[in-house]
Amino acid sequence: MAREREHGRDREERDNEFVDKLVHINRVAKVVKGGRRFGFAALVVVGDQKGRVGFGHGKAREVPEAIRKATDAAKRGLIRVPLREGRTLHHDVHGRHGAGKVILRSAPAGTGIIAGGPMRAIFETLGMHDVVAKSQGSSNPYNMIRATFDALKQEDSPRAVAARRTMKVSVLQGRRQGVDADAVDA
Repeated sequence: MAREREHGRDREERDNEFVDKLVHINRVAKVVKGGRRFGFAALVVVGDQKGRVGFGHGKAREVPEAIRKATDAAKRGLIRVPLREGRTLHHDVHGRHGAGKVILRSAPAGTGIIAGGPMRAIFETLGMHDVVAKSQGSSNPYNMIRATFDALKQEDSPRAVAARRTMKVSVLQGRRQGVDADAVDA
């Protein structure tokens, strides 16, 4: 009994570390003999504001139940995104899902989150402070979120790139500063 209480408390503490944002609710109607039956679909984004984020979709007859299902689905599908200095992206990325296309650009400190609707929810729950994002194509929140996640999955940290190339991070970033210095000279 005590073990179950401890397990429940651990789950609550784990759940408390996440921030969730409701992005979209869709109401659908099914026409039956007695009238209409309404159902609800919820789209939720969940993150720990330290570099992990996920999204989920849930359907039910009542809104709270749909939101709960979506939140549970989002927690099951978390991804880790490497952030530069814990506030922005390491490099610019493009993402695509269906007709939804997004461009995510790293930004200097103090820029803030320049993004619309569903993308803003992702960046806030991710813990990103400075980013410039543009959505092109579809404005459907489902496609925008999936396109944004496609872009975030392509994000690489200098450590991962250095490991892939079997070199040191300092050498890799030294090259980058060398390129920046050459650009200033030109």
